[in-house]
Amino acid sequence: MGIVNLSVDSFSGDGVSDCSAALVHAERLLADGADIIDVGAESARTNRGPISAGEEADRLCEFIGLWKGAGHTALLSLNTWRPEVAEWVLVEGGDLLNDIGGLPDDRNAQACARHGAALLVMHSVGVPKVPHTHVGYGDVMGTLEAFFEEKLSLCERAGLERESILLDPGIDFAKQRDDNLRIYANLERLHSFGRPLLLPVSRKTVIGEVLGLANAAERDAGTVACIVQGMLRGAQVFRVHNVRAAVAAVRTVGAVLEL
Repeated sequence: MGIVNLSVDSFSGDGVSDCSAALVHAERLLADGADIIDVGAESARTNRGPISAGEEADRLCEFIGLWKGAGHTALLSLNTWRPEVAEWVLVEGGDLLNDIGGLPDDRNAQACARHGAALLVMHSVGVPKVPHTHVGYGDVMGTLEAFFEEKLSLCERAGLERESILLDPGIDFAKQRDDNLRIYANLERLHSFGRPLLLPVSRKTVIGEVLGLANAAERDAGTVACIVQGMLRGAQVFRVHNVRAAVAAVRTVGAVLEL
């Protein structure tokens, strides 16, 4: 999954505000081997204020129009947590809704069911765009298991089939360094739900903390290490900035696992 940030506030420094430039970037990621393009119009950074729902929807809808006009057949993921934005943009298109909001209610699940889109359910605590550095876990994996059990039931009651759901443990979201590392070490516990696991591994804060790298753009080697660990623990989708390096890692480890 290649990342396209329609926001200059992107923590990794690769965001753009122009949709035409964003489409060019998306096409570059496809050429590098991306299977899915994940486009978001608002940075998840907590040291930046939120944009309005209207502005977010306008940016995403403009990109969707350009994407459809270019005739691309790769999967398109729309990254938003606001239900009103999800409803607006899924009308225009999109195969997957990437919801970083922790699914506090069933509105996004209902929207996906209505529009025939898949839903990525990510674990988090509290409202996005607000720091949650105070959150701690006695058993982070047990917390994730209970969370996903609840959210899968919520989605199914909303009319979204389980086969249309992916799970994301939410690396760096309301989690501290050791929480994130424990998730990487115990990811196989989430296979009990029988749903694909997506790891948003790219250039994460936990990598910077382990390697002592403040500059996110310097964390690609650590990202590859997280991809390898994720593959060994059975993750199926990796959300990354540097698609070329990620594809090389996936193909190499995949060749070993196939023996």
